[in-house]
Amino acid sequence: MVEGEFHHIGVASQDLARDRRALEAMGYEPEGPEFLDPIQGIRGQFLRGPGPRLELVSPVAPGGVLQPWLERGAKMYHLAFAVERLEVEVERLEQARGRLVAGPVPAVGFQGRAIAFVMLPNLMLVELIQE
Repeated sequence: MVEGEFHHIGVASQDLARDRRALEAMGYEPEGPEFLDPIQGIRGQFLRGPGPRLELVSPVAPGGVLQPWLERGAKMYHLAFAVERLEVEVERLEQARGRLVAGPVPAVGFQGRAIAFVMLPNLMLVELIQE
């Protein structure tokens, strides 16, 4: 069990504007401006609405970290949790047979705070965000 708060659902997108318009029709609206994260090779934007916060993410160039999800047509990319002790939570998930696949690295979308991605045995990707 991750000791932290649920933060958002990551949504993979080929076209941020198109997907943002579709989500706006459901009552979502931008939480802030789009951002560019060169370390992860993504553009993104957070949205708030009637459900959980969403992070729309789109690749900057073909073949990046989102490619496997986009090739399969998957929209839901990851579940994210804000945690106090990033390394401790990564270790906790690794002990539950999770595999660290990226990070810790600083993230533009979180003002440079560290993030890490862990793939769980059921192939669910979890993002951990340093509070």
